[in-house]
Amino acid sequence: MYTSEEIINKLFIKMKSMKRLSIILLMSYSLITLSCTKNERKPESSKPVVLWQKSDTSYDNFRIPSVIVTQKGTVLAFAEGRSNDGDGGDIDLLVKRSFDNGKTWSEQTVVWDDRDNTCGNPCPVIDETTGRIILLMTWNSGADGEDDAIIKEGDDTRRPFMCYSDDDGLTWSEPEDLTATCKNPDWGWYATGPGVAIQLKSEQYKNRIVIPANHSYSINNKEEQVTEGVYGYGSHVLLSDDGGSSWRMSMAITPGCNESQVVELSDGRLMMNMRSYNGLSSRAISYSEDGGETWSDIEHALQLADEQCQASIIEYGSYAGKKMYLFSNPGNPWDRVYMTIRASYDDCNTWSNSKLIFAGPSAYSCMTVLPDGNIGLLFEGGKDFRYESMVFVSIHPDELFKPGTLINNLNSK
Repeated sequence: MYTSEEIINKLFIKMKSMKRLSIILLMSYSLITLSCTKNERKPESSKPVVLWQKSDTSYDNFRIPSVIVTQKGTVLAFAEGRSNDGDGGDIDLLVKRSFDNGKTWSEQTVVWDDRDNTCGNPCPVIDETTGRIILLMTWNSGADGEDDAIIKEGDDTRRPFMCYSDDDGLTWSEPEDLTATCKNPDWGWYATGPGVAIQLKSEQYKNRIVIPANHSYSINNKEEQVTEGVYGYGSHVLLSDDGGSSWRMSMAITPGCNESQVVELSDGRLMMNMRSYNGLSSRAISYSEDGGETWSDIEHALQLADEQCQASIIEYGSYAGKKMYLFSNPGNPWDRVYMTIRASYDDCNTWSNSKLIFAGPSAYSCMTVLPDGNIGLLFEGGKDFRYESMVFVSIHPDELFKPGTLINNLNSK
């Protein structure tokens, strides 16, 4: 039997021991927490990576960027490999893949090479129900130039095609000609995108695939004549409700617009953002309230200054507690310079800020949201010439709201 004093002493010793154990456990937990915090760094903007450049030996030139992320988190970058500096002749459609948010890239592989003919205008979309990568593109005879196609005086017509990949962009199906259901016989020139397409999220049209596209058409009204020839430029979309098994055309958006990209707004409406030939040095826009079947009259987004160049527009998702949309183009109304990204928090009605990405010569661009939450931007640019190289950069969204230029120099590989 222990005396009362002995019992109190034993309890006191036990409590001291437990206290020491608690302190040790607390210190261990703190060290583990600090270690985890140190290792869990937030994504940062990366240095620009030149994916293609004019001095490469595989082709004479590279144009028309497109970039998208697969369900597995692979980043796919597409471009045209050209045998000359023009939009016609021998052009192949190329792709590179990245498995680390665009830090490193695979060697290029050829998606489509049809001998000496033109295969281009990449416009991919991911079918979120199957994971399939659906790629829309265009073809024309290599003997026909752009002007031949526009005025319909070439050996053949410019045609829309589709292929797909079920192995994360490693291999691609045989291209399928969509001309019968996706091109009006009156149209001459035809282009899908260029850029990316979307799959709708709203309940009424959920999983519908919408491909932005454009064309030239015959006109009789002088007010619609935006070039020296007797033809005009218009935009439209291609629609599929069965995962790309069948396609149909929307009504046309005219006059004086082409090279289009589309986004779905918060209320389910679609907004088409287009290159404009209507003399306002800004982007043309049109809205659809029926999932892309019909479109409103053209308006102009005067905040989005534009030198009649292709541009990119995407939904980023939530940032700072609000849905954010992003728009990229050379932000100069007189020349293709100043690659810029703008942000909107009100469904693209206004654009709250403008971030200069690269101050030098630049042209076409395409954006995507990377697996780590950064913005992936693939754009044409160079030190001396806007088509000198195809550059990829990963941008932390915080960078859009900081002063200064993101890229000061574009160095060769």
